Amino acid sequence: MKVIIRLSLTMTLFMNAGLATAGEVRLAIAANFHDTAERLAAQFEDTTGHSTRISYGSTGKLYAQIRHGAPFDAFLAADQARPQRVEQDGLAVPGSRFTYAVGKLVLWSPDPAAFNDPEDYLRSGEFRHLAIANPRTAPYGLAARQTLERLGLWANLENRLVRGESISQAFQFVATGNASAGFVALAQTRDDHDGGAFWEVPASHHEPIAQQAVLLERGRNNEAARAWLDFLRSREAQDIIRQYGYDIGDAPE
Repeated sequence: MKVIIRLSLTMTLFMNAGLATAGEVRLAIAANFHDTAERLAAQFEDTTGHSTRISYGSTGKLYAQIRHGAPFDAFLAADQARPQRVEQDGLAVPGSRFTYAVGKLVLWSPDPAAFNDPEDYLRSGEFRHLAIANPRTAPYGLAARQTLERLGLWANLENRLVRGESISQAFQFVATGNASAGFVALAQTRDDHDGGAFWEVPASHHEPIAQQAVLLERGRNNEAARAWLDFLRSREAQDIIRQYGYDIGDAPE
């Protein structure tokens, strides 16, 4: 009996010690990654005991918040340009930046009869509005603009575009019928495109959407922040990221 009591006491002390060292990581995450990040965060918290606090938004707006002192520990952007900039600004830990996912752009409408040939649909202009994210602040919006430019349609369609502040807002424009169709992230249509019209834009139509993560200076000594970035590189996290419609990025740079 004494052995059992001592063993139970040892296990209790070990568990309490683990909880005592658990920390919190504050994350700035691009809006397109919302559903994936929620799944990852739940797994991360269950596995490590750390907690997460996440702010979602367009990559450009999150970058601006970081520059103005927002208290984030790590930044998961939808491009590589802004993580590079925070490094150049001295706001990120050198050598911590890496590509955690490669995004895919799709043209989507909830109406299955909206189009059979997506390029003909875009050229015909037989729609009232087409939704995209703001190309100035959202990488998926920039990819949408590059696609329309490649097709020679940007000038013709520019006045019929509705621009969301983030890719999430662009998606909502389409989902609610305020736009007939829109360029959104493949990950957003994971549960919605089966009953609609859907075109995965060829990667050759736009620059790669390399989504990069970086440890911010505020998180340099935060064990939970470093654990989060390590988790993103794990096979378990990569499998989840693939399930949500992304390709996997490169090794840390």
